[in-house]
Amino acid sequence: MSQTLTASTLLAVPMAPLVGSLLAGVLGTSLGGNWIGRRLTHTLTILGVLVAFVLSAMTLKSVALDGARFNETLYTWMVVGGLKMEVGFLVDGLTAMMMCVVTFVSLMVHIYTIGYMEEDEGYNRFFAYISLFTFSMLMLVMSNNMLQLFFGWEAVGLVSYLLIGFWFNKPTAIFANMKAFLVNRVGDFGFILGIGLIAAYAGTLNYAEAFAKTDELAKLTLPGTGWMLVTVISICLFIGAMGKSAQFPLHVWLPDSMEGPTPISALIHAATMVTAGIFMVARMSPIFELSDAALSFIMVIGAITALFMGFLGIIQNDIKRVVAYSTLSQLGYMTVALGASAYSVAVFHLMTHAFFKALLFLGAGSVIMGMHHNQDIRWMGGVRKYMPITWITSLLGSLALIGTPLFAGFYSKDSIIEAVHFSNLPGAGFAHFAVLAGVFVTAFYSFRMYFLVFHGKERYDQNPHAHHDHHDDGHDAHHEEHKPHESPWVVTVPLVLLAIPSVVIGFLMIEPMLFGDFFKDAIHVNLEKHPAMQELAKLFHGPAQMALHGLSTAPFWLALSGVLLAYYMYMVNPALPAAIKNKVQPIYNLLENKYYLDWFNENVLARGARALGMGLWKGGDQALIDGAVVNGSWRLVGWLSVLVRRLQSGYIYHYAFGMILGIFVLMSYFVWLKK
Repeated sequence: MSQTLTASTLLAVPMAPLVGSLLAGVLGTSLGGNWIGRRLTHTLTILGVLVAFVLSAMTLKSVALDGARFNETLYTWMVVGGLKMEVGFLVDGLTAMMMCVVTFVSLMVHIYTIGYMEEDEGYNRFFAYISLFTFSMLMLVMSNNMLQLFFGWEAVGLVSYLLIGFWFNKPTAIFANMKAFLVNRVGDFGFILGIGLIAAYAGTLNYAEAFAKTDELAKLTLPGTGWMLVTVISICLFIGAMGKSAQFPLHVWLPDSMEGPTPISALIHAATMVTAGIFMVARMSPIFELSDAALSFIMVIGAITALFMGFLGIIQNDIKRVVAYSTLSQLGYMTVALGASAYSVAVFHLMTHAFFKALLFLGAGSVIMGMHHNQDIRWMGGVRKYMPITWITSLLGSLALIGTPLFAGFYSKDSIIEAVHFSNLPGAGFAHFAVLAGVFVTAFYSFRMYFLVFHGKERYDQNPHAHHDHHDDGHDAHHEEHKPHESPWVVTVPLVLLAIPSVVIGFLMIEPMLFGDFFKDAIHVNLEKHPAMQELAKLFHGPAQMALHGLSTAPFWLALSGVLLAYYMYMVNPALPAAIKNKVQPIYNLLENKYYLDWFNENVLARGARALGMGLWKGGDQALIDGAVVNGSWRLVGWLSVLVRRLQSGYIYHYAFGMILGIFVLMSYFVWLKK
């Protein structure tokens, strides 16, 4: 590709998955008469995503090596006053990296889905959904204006609703997708308020034009208040990120979203959709840099999420939910980095996390397949010898997650911890403690899951909740024996391909992404006010030296302690966890009930909203509007008409008497006025 990026090539990136989705969704389902079969459906959708990935990789090469950039409007939808509603692309280092991450992870998930969803009746519909999701995410990250950003933002929310509730005959899945949809609406309300304020005061929705007016916005206050306008805008935008990127207290939807098929957990809730909020804040860095109050708020919210969501992962027994809570915790780490003005570090962790978390989710799905759809880690054990590829790739993913030196997660997570240490904003002390403590917690619950699944005594035949389908001859429908088995190649190949960047991508990319020019025109930091990145640069002497130094730092020893404690409690002394649980039952109940936030939402907020709605309906609609205004008006007219009708007797002397009486009243009134 030449140094100049062309609009037609860039347009093909999101359009290829969209075409695949439309073909699969129309011709591959009952909507179009099931005209194409399963093989052609997955071939078309995988081909679409493959084209998008190849073009994205070529774009990244042009951006990183040749310095190519693109920022143009492709289509003007409408002009309202001076406000332009446009479709356009902005491609720089941030966009090119996101394009590659989204398309590569999506490609792996598409291939993996062939094996995982093989027996599902909605096979073609699932491929249509995940390709549509890829299109939506690409439109989001490639946008050069806030209208298109909002379109992609809502589109990924809509498709995630369809995917979480994919098994629509399952009540828990329907509850989970409705919960995700409603909680995200709360965040999106703040998001659209932020966009509206930018449109109102900057007079544009285009990124470059809005960022050019940040100096003017910094001088304004919100009318009727003493609040800085940029602070209000930043917090409103971040509320949107809190919903999409599952930050406390709008995180409650993400664990329940595990009700959907495992491939979408990897695609939506680990690698792409939930990182949209992180991407958005990084893209809006010129605005966020103007408000220390907003950055402090972001940092504290991220710290709470990183630590307290990690605690919840300790007691989970569903293999997917353990990984889901680790996602919540790692999103908290990214948010903390954003608050410390280390936007490039947050995006770097977004990238490394996308690979190893997708690997862990797909590895969990492989285990679920091999265990005949058992998801409870208490009834696994010894799976390592039956599923060697799943075992080694899951181990690599776990080592990356806990920040083992030389692995991808080490470079990004340690950089976050150091960046927070150098932050001078209020709340930085608490955030630094939270991300440090989170290292121990992450290592503990990650290797608790790892040891219970892959090592120790085999417990898969002791599961009291196991249910197997049998043929008439009494043989199991899945396997003659109920032992675990390795997954087919369409499942294991994506695991291997995701394991490679999970190990090496941090080593290769830390220097250009954090200390080079990769994000030079995409991310803006006021180094005088927020010196974290400057201080990090002084300490960096290459990825090898950083890994060597990492062996002597607190995060490494905390992670090692977490691994050793998990090994002791679940391999050496398995009676200890139950004993501890009995001693701290109130704390366990608090964690089991997820800090009672679901209870609060359902019994206080939901019931309060229902009571308010009933009050407005009964008192406002029925009593005031229907009763007083609508019914009251016709009753008044009816009463007056009855009264007036009685005066119409038809006798002339009655009318003459009325006229004389009227004249008398008027004369009396004028005499009274003269006095």
